[in-house]
Amino acid sequence: MKRISLFLYYILICASVALAQDDIYPAQEYKGLLFITNATIHVGNGQVINNGTIQVNNGKIEKVGTSIPIPADQVKVFDVKGKQVYPGLILSNSDIGLKEISSGVRGSNDYTELGDFNPSIRSIVAYNTDSKIINTLKTNGILLAGVTPQGEMLTGSSTVVQLDAWNWEDAAYKMENGMHFNMPELISRRNRFAAQFGLPPQPDPLKEALEKIESVKIFLREAKSYLSEVSHEKVNLKFEALRGLFEKKQKFFVHCNLVKEILLAIDFSKEFGFDVVIVGGTESWQIAPLLQQNNIAVILSQEHNLPTTEDDDVDQPFKTPAVLQKAGVLFALNDDDQNTRSRNLPFNAGTAAAYGLSKEEALQSITLNAAKILGIADRTGSIEVGKDANIIVSEGDILDMKTSIVTDAFIQGRKVELNDKHKQLYERYKHKYGLK
Repeated sequence: MKRISLFLYYILICASVALAQDDIYPAQEYKGLLFITNATIHVGNGQVINNGTIQVNNGKIEKVGTSIPIPADQVKVFDVKGKQVYPGLILSNSDIGLKEISSGVRGSNDYTELGDFNPSIRSIVAYNTDSKIINTLKTNGILLAGVTPQGEMLTGSSTVVQLDAWNWEDAAYKMENGMHFNMPELISRRNRFAAQFGLPPQPDPLKEALEKIESVKIFLREAKSYLSEVSHEKVNLKFEALRGLFEKKQKFFVHCNLVKEILLAIDFSKEFGFDVVIVGGTESWQIAPLLQQNNIAVILSQEHNLPTTEDDDVDQPFKTPAVLQKAGVLFALNDDDQNTRSRNLPFNAGTAAAYGLSKEEALQSITLNAAKILGIADRTGSIEVGKDANIIVSEGDILDMKTSIVTDAFIQGRKVELNDKHKQLYERYKHKYGLK
């Protein structure tokens, strides 16, 4: 028994060391004046200011321009001569903080619920600020993210978080900004081996998908009727959770890719009056003028991907942002790659800049456009007076994988730590093998 106890004690000690958090702490609130000088400022709205200065006061941008005087008294000054300054990048749709290791370690994941209708699920209460992935995003200039629940159809509400916090209450930047709906795929994938092996006839997947979509409409109609009543004998928590959506305090994020699915999303907008955002949008380029006419925004989930069908151009995902831009569609680029865990967001935008967008338009797709879609453009997304000082400084072009090296980052005026597990392991093994 004593040997077993010692063995268990040893295992617990090893586990605690393995799971120990890095020595990376959220920055303290900064009060007072702060200046970023001699900067090439990419405002985020298409404007570029050379040799500019940013004046920050108590976390808010107070002045932006050239020839801004700097007081001689105690103020913080960051001279970034020769560097590029950008708004903090925004990851529009993600499972950051909800999913740590996607397979094999269930205890690190809390991103989905059982059942088709879960509008009362709030992703923010499961958000883990101690996720090791978060710091790798900041290293690449991503300072804010939309945290979205997953599941079957109505999956719940998302929240925008800032990525330097002790707990989810501190992290919340805009609470429950949207309700999410996973559109069933309107594509027929019958089992071609069913007849060959004598399997019973399979149900028509397209018919099943349409029935599921209709069930969502019925659910929303019932919720609308419920919410129109002044009082209720019994409270329906799922219907109550949709109140913000019907009161237009939330947007309706519809996850879909095919043209016929997007058309149904537009139908939701017309019937219920929702402010609809398409998430995914692989085939959105085919009906870009229609999206613009109906004021439908798009979050392109993954640009570094293959096209939907064999008939599409192999580089169609790279060209789609330019098509939407030309049509006047409000869109944002995203990165939902489960291998890189969203770190390549700026380089997705860089690819779009090589396929029809200007560099400032590509930057806008991961800053100001994303802020508009998420409902936070009054606070962030560009380096403009009155907004939060969410700012990154890079030695090179933030959209270029070869030259992008983020040296400084500020969230609401706080200079945040830019260390992460990857850098720590790099230093560890460089030291072990005596490498310079």
